[in-house]
This record gives sequence, structure tokens and C-alpha cells, in this order.
Amino acid sequence: MGVTAVWGWTFVTVHDAIALIPVSAFIAYRFTAAAMVMALALAPSLRHLTRKELASGVAAGSVLFAGYAFQTAGLGSTTPSNAGFITGLSVVFTPIFAFGMFRIKLLRQQLFGAGLATIGLALLTMRGLEIHRGDALVLGCAVAFALHVIILSRVSPGAHPGRLTLVQLATVGLLGSCWAGAAHEFVLPANARVWSALAITAIIASSIAFFVQTKAQATTPANRIALILTLEPVFGGFFGYWLSGDRLTPLNVLGAAMILAATVITEVKWRPKASD
Repeated sequence: MGVTAVWGWTFVTVHDAIALIPVSAFIAYRFTAAAMVMALALAPSLRHLTRKELASGVAAGSVLFAGYAFQTAGLGSTTPSNAGFITGLSVVFTPIFAFGMFRIKLLRQQLFGAGLATIGLALLTMRGLEIHRGDALVLGCAVAFALHVIILSRVSPGAHPGRLTLVQLATVGLLGSCWAGAAHEFVLPANARVWSALAITAIIASSIAFFVQTKAQATTPANRIALILTLEPVFGGFFGYWLSGDRLTPLNVLGAAMILAATVITEVKWRPKASD
């Protein structure tokens, strides 16, 4: 829950920072720094890194890179609140993808939740018959984050959470650096706001947060992790309102509420009341 609060806060932080630095450079600096912090903390155990941890970390990190590339780029042309609520759709996508990839049975409530979330997304983001580019990019982020949860649920058991986290962060940093280099967008942060955003997102929202998530997923089912992550858009909306001046129309509020309701309906395990 603490991790979701931090991630909700960073929607505002990143939104402000990428107005001053290219998206590719921000991702490269953020995750390279995060990987360096993790490497220093794990130095004594790095010699025990296994091939399985390396391969699993690269796979999870590649999907994570796609998620953050979509989300960070999308934040440039949407609000922190919208980004938070749309990212929350990863909770709805998780059981759908688990069914498609591993034939894990879908419940009726999950299908209902998917339909409710789709309507909520339309009310939150559409202006007439048009969806803003930023909202569409963040939707791609939600898809990638759902895949990341599923992959971690498969590879985390038996793996060292610290080393697995380090490989993920290093993979995102490397791919971000390749992107920034190919686009000729490597520039040094020239503003204290950017340095502050990089420090917060690298240390707290990346090194610490992903270590906590990876460790939790070694012993906690993916659907339960996904349910806890429903708090992220709540915190994103709160911080967007409080720190960034985001304001939603009544239809937007209805759409956001439907998305939150869908995420809870999708993941809560309803049990019949025991008879006396």
C-alpha cells in the first residue's frame, strides 16, 4: 500500500519533469540510477546471480520498460489524474491476460468488470468521439503493467528478490539509454525540479518500490497484488487534485468511479455466506 501511494505521487512529479527533459532521457537516468543504488546495496550477493534470475529479470524488465515508456510519454499530453486512473486498468487486464496466456479461468465478475471499466474509460477520457493521444499511450502502459504482474508471479518464487529487481531495473535503464541515444535526446538535467524528480523516482519509486513488489509476489497471488494496486489511481487522483490542480467534470468523475469499481469487482473473491 505504501508503494502504491508513492507511485500515485509520482504521476505529478514525472508530469512536471518531462516538460523540461525528453522522456527517453528521463527513463534512462531514472532506471540507471535505480539499478546503481540496488547494485551497491546487493554487492555481496551479486556473485550468486543465476542464469534463471538473469533471464527472468530481462523478460520482466523489457515489459516494464514498455510500460514506463508508454506512461511517461503519455503524461506529456494528459493529466496526472487521468494517467493514474487509466494505469489502474492493469488490474482488469491481469486476469484477462492470465486466461489468454495460461488458461486461468475467467469468472463472470471479471468479465463484468472489464465491461464496466471500458465504459468508465470512455467517460473519463473521450471528448466527443476522440480519445486524447496521451490517454491512449497510458492505456498501452496499463497493458504492459498487467503483463509485468503476470510474469513476476511466474518467475519470483524461488528467485532472490533483490537480484531479480536489479536485473529488471538495469534492463529498463539500458533500453532507455538505447532509446535516448538513437533519438539523440541525451541531455543533462538543467533544473532542480528534474533532479528532484529523478531522485524521488529512482530511489523511492524504483529501487525500493520494485524490491517490495518483487518480494511480495514471491508469496502473494497475482490477483491479490493487483487488488492492492487499485489504490494507485486513488492516490494519483488525490495528488493530481492537491498538487497539480487537476479538475474532473461530473462525467469524468463517473468514469473514474466506474474504473475503480471495476478493479475491485474484478479482483474481490466473493464467497457465499456460510449457513448455520
